[in-house]
Amino acid sequence: MSDRLPETDSATSGPTTFDERLSVPVWWYLLALGLAVLMGAQIHMGYPGLRSWIGYVTMVPLCVGALWWLGRSRTTVRDGKLISNGRTLPLSVVGVTDIVAKADKQQALGPDLDPTAYVLHRGWVGPLVRVEITDQDSDEPYWVVSSRRPEELRAAIAEQAPHRTG
Repeated sequence: MSDRLPETDSATSGPTTFDERLSVPVWWYLLALGLAVLMGAQIHMGYPGLRSWIGYVTMVPLCVGALWWLGRSRTTVRDGKLISNGRTLPLSVVGVTDIVAKADKQQALGPDLDPTAYVLHRGWVGPLVRVEITDQDSDEPYWVVSSRRPEELRAAIAEQAPHRTG
C-alpha cells in the first residue's frame, strides 16, 4: 500500500538493500476525490449542457495528481549510496545514524535543525532518520529523512557503509 515493489537489481547496479516510497495514505485519495467532486459540482451548477462537466474532468485528475506528486518521494540504499528523492550520499562519508521518534520531530526539525542540513520530511510519516556526514568538504552536516521503517534504513546503511555506523 505505501511501498511499491523494490527496484529490480540489474547487471550494472548492485542489490538494493532498502527501498521505500513515501506515498500518502490511501484514504487521502478518497478525501481528494470528494473534494474534487465538490469543486466540480460548483462549476456544474454555473453552466448548462456539456460545459457543466468541465469541473469534474479537470478537478478530479488535478486533486488525485497532486496527491500522487506529494507521495512520489523515494529513499533507497544501494551500491554504497543513500539516495533520497534524487539526491545521493555516498555511504563512505556517513557517520552516526539515529532515529528521531514522532514525538521528537518538532524539536529535531525546529530548534535543533541546522539550516544547511538536507531534509526530506513528509508530515504523514512518523519517524525520521538522521544521518551524520563526516566529510569536511560537504556543505551539509547531516541528512534528515522521513521513513516508515527507520530500523531497516539504519540497518541497510550500516550493512553497506565501509565503516561501522552507530
